[in-house]
Parts: sequence; structure tokens; C-alpha cells
Amino acid sequence: MSQRNSKTAKAAARERLRAQREKEAKRAKVRRQFMVGGGVVVLLAIAGGVAFAVNEMNKPKYWEKAADNKLVAPANSSGKNGTIVVVGDKDNKNVVHEYEDLRCPYCAAYEQTAGAAVLQGAKDGKYQINYSFAAFIDNHGGTGSKKALSALGAALNVSTDAFEQYHTLLYSKDVHPDETEDKFGNGDTLIKLAQQVPALKNNAKFSDAVKKGTFDKWALTVADAYNKDPASAKGTPYVLVNGQQVEVNGVASDQVMAGIEAQLKK
Repeated sequence: MSQRNSKTAKAAARERLRAQREKEAKRAKVRRQFMVGGGVVVLLAIAGGVAFAVNEMNKPKYWEKAADNKLVAPANSSGKNGTIVVVGDKDNKNVVHEYEDLRCPYCAAYEQTAGAAVLQGAKDGKYQINYSFAAFIDNHGGTGSKKALSALGAALNVSTDAFEQYHTLLYSKDVHPDETEDKFGNGDTLIKLAQQVPALKNNAKFSDAVKKGTFDKWALTVADAYNKDPASAKGTPYVLVNGQQVEVNGVASDQVMAGIEAQLKK
């Protein structure tokens, strides 16, 4: 190879090496920019995520928001703020006052054992039944006590008969969930169950009220009234007849009725 050709080849080689180095330098610069930019994006994402999480934590939860809603008491409710549900003649001098939580397994056992007989006594004019409802089981997790109570308010808003039938259904053996399950916390489930009640089947008034939470504030008000009642110290189910306690836990239907009738005014 001539000296000239050798110099030319070396110059070409140096040019290729220079071009390759420039190309690598550009690639390295792009990589650095990408890494820095990506880091900024990650930091922004983390910051945004933290801000979102903080905002979410600071947002009132559903039932906290419901507490600020305007109180809408169901038609056919009684007492201050409609917190009492009366079945039977409101002028009857004899009052059977029942305290229940819709998730309470002992309340379910009581209703399944003696509920029909006690209800029939009111229909026969022996006494009026006053219902007070608690929601304390929700304190251990879930919202089923409150949501079922709200749905029960929607049934009461349709009619007292609808309330009676839905109340009986929710406590029935085939429907009432285990205390640890929050089945009643789902509005769609409550609406689906209500299809077994003739007055509530395909009833848009009822379904809309459950979906919209029309009586959620009422449910909270009813539960709060229970918490302020001295009877709340006794738990549920708790039954008073003209102010006197009647034992209902683990007691047969005829014994419950005997205890009630023993306290009735003649």
C-alpha cells in the first residue's frame, strides 16, 4: 500500500471514529435527559399520588356525608324526627316497645321464634308495637345495619304493611346473614330481596329511595335516638311492655306472649 493511500485510510478511520464518538455522546445525552425527565415524572406522580391520597382521606365518608343531608322521615313514621315505627292502633294504651338491630343474630332468632305471634297481637288490638332500631353492629365493620334500616324506611314510606312484611323478611332464616357478613350493606341486594314482598315488587318508589339513599339520614337519626335511650345499655333484642322488661332471648313463642300479656293493662 502506498504512503498516500495509508494516510488516506488512517484519516478515514479517524473520521469514522470521531463520528462514532459523537453518535455515542448524543445517545448518552438522550439517555441522561430521559432518566432525569423520567425521574421528574416519577416524582410528580408520587407527589400527585400523595396529594390524591390525602384528598381522599380528607373527603367525608359516605355515611359522614349522609349525616349532613336534610332529614327526610318516611311517611307513616312517628315520634320526634320520625324515629319510632308504630304498628297497630296508636291510641292503644298498651305499648310493646321493641329494640332491634337489623344485623343482630339474636334479634333474628327472636323474630323467627315469636315475631309473628307478637305482630298478630297488635293486629288483634291487644297493644301497639313501637319499634326502635340500633346500628351498633356496624361499629365492628360494615354498614348493613344502617343501610337495611334506610331500606326499611323506604318500605315504611310505601305503607305500614310493606314495612311489616319487609321487616319479617329481613329477619327470616333464609335471608338474614351471619353477623360477620355485611350482606345488607349492598343496596342492590336489599332491593332484590324486596321483590319477595308484594307491595315492594317492582316498586320504583321504594327502589329509587334505596338507590338514592333518601332515608339514609333518617336511619342515622333513628340509630342516634337509640344510642340516647337508656334501653341501649341492654343491647338487642330488648322488649318493654308498658315500661316493664319481658324476657325474649332464647324463649319460646308462647312464653314470650305470656310475658307480654302479664304486663298488659286491662
